[in-house]
Amino acid sequence: MKRNFVKLILMTASAMFMFPAMAQDSPELSMGNDIVSRYIWRGQKLGDVSLQPTLGVSYKGLSLTAWGSVGLSEPKDTKEFDLTLAYTVGGFNVGITDYWFDSAGDKYFVYGAHSTAHTFEANIGYDFEVVNFQWYTNFAGSDGVTRHNHRAYSSYAEVSAPFKAVGCDWSATVGCVPYGTSFYSEAPNRFGVTNLALKATKELVLSSKFAPSVFASVVANPSSQAAYFVCGITVTP
Repeated sequence: MKRNFVKLILMTASAMFMFPAMAQDSPELSMGNDIVSRYIWRGQKLGDVSLQPTLGVSYKGLSLTAWGSVGLSEPKDTKEFDLTLAYTVGGFNVGITDYWFDSAGDKYFVYGAHSTAHTFEANIGYDFEVVNFQWYTNFAGSDGVTRHNHRAYSSYAEVSAPFKAVGCDWSATVGCVPYGTSFYSEAPNRFGVTNLALKATKELVLSSKFAPSVFASVVANPSSQAAYFVCGITVTP
């Protein structure tokens, strides 16, 4: 069943790339940089104070984005470099992400099934404006295993709802691991709610050319009985 779901995502992605595009007429470049007090990913703590740059290009719904993270306060924190190819039409989106974690000096251009530090993940989702649903599944590379020691095709599902209040942009998120996998350490053998988050973002207009955004999040992980308060700043050209 898990393999069939992965095939469905990949087939849908291939089909969507063939749709006529209705977005911008010329490529757009985006870049930015976050500094966060803690690196929390899907309810899991991957680091403390971190620098997280982004560089992307998009054209008519198709986008290629590079994202990274490096710890500033702890040298042993996760060092990560991700590449995401995505396509969006209307509220529908599909994508494939290559995660690379350089946790032990791993070489980038190693793609062996049992030796690579890359994780390849497929994503499918729909933005209904009032609520956004996303599903992610690892389909190749480094992955977790089930309690029976089989490849898990580790998955994560998330629902988020944006809203505005007291002069800020807010987002409420609920995320879960639908079945057991060692990839998400908080839910190795079972379904688990791993991410309950509330985030507030505020743009600070300091001048006509400089308007960074500050944000703060309260994150709880019921599966691991952990909770975090995260704050940060986003700077874009």
